Amino acid sequence: MKRVILSIFIFLVVFCSLAQAQNQVNWKNVRVLVYTKNGKGYVHDNIASAVKCVQTLGTQYNFKVDTSSSASVMTEANLKQYTLLLFPSTNNDVFDTDAQRLAFRRYIEAGGGFVGLHSVTGTERNWKWFKMMMGGTFSWHANFQKFKVRIIDPSHPSMVGLPAVWEKADECYFAKELYPGPRVLAVHDITTLNTSDSTQKNLIIKNAGAYAQFYPSVWYYDYDGGHSWCTVYGHDKKDYSDPVFVKHVFQGIQYVASKVKARDFTKAYADTRDTPLRY
Repeated sequence: MKRVILSIFIFLVVFCSLAQAQNQVNWKNVRVLVYTKNGKGYVHDNIASAVKCVQTLGTQYNFKVDTSSSASVMTEANLKQYTLLLFPSTNNDVFDTDAQRLAFRRYIEAGGGFVGLHSVTGTERNWKWFKMMMGGTFSWHANFQKFKVRIIDPSHPSMVGLPAVWEKADECYFAKELYPGPRVLAVHDITTLNTSDSTQKNLIIKNAGAYAQFYPSVWYYDYDGGHSWCTVYGHDKKDYSDPVFVKHVFQGIQYVASKVKARDFTKAYADTRDTPLRY
């Protein structure tokens, strides 16, 4: 029995050490571009707060943070310097030209990183490749309210230390045109939404579709050569100064940064924004 217990203990120590090693990041070599351009339509008032949050994390952990709201930064020559691109509550068309879309796509194909916050699923709604990277595109969200978030993969590096059941005030996002691939880490518990209003209740049922109690809300995806992590939470400006949510965002950044190595554009194959995806 002692040998069994010792073996289990050694296994756990080794497992935890390996997991920690896989998530280690040399922050001095990390450079993040926070891209804040929005298309026509609704623009979230949380974007400035999200930018400040990431800048503060950069100061705290000693990684570089650049910000831009200009699509002119979307060139292959410029993007190759970044470990990851972070889109905070972007919405609708955030690129001005297909050449910029192609530069973004080739960056991902070269092994680049991507982190998306809150309304990122509403970004580039007419570009199939981008929607596939997101796993879908925005459909609808319930009214801002308090409901429960459940962590379904607590061992994932980006989920460690978060509440197993996280009661949070936010918008419960749903998607359409769903694509398989993203690995779900956390979910909305849609049974905890307020359904006292019949219109809201019917829209929840309609948009949840074939899903029952849980609906995907946080995920990662090794897509087309790159590495992405997205959360649909973060509607409230106050989230970006909340220690739990800031931890959530930081661990997403950390996870992607740990996955991204040197960007290798010889692996980028697209010559148009809609070049067929190589699986």
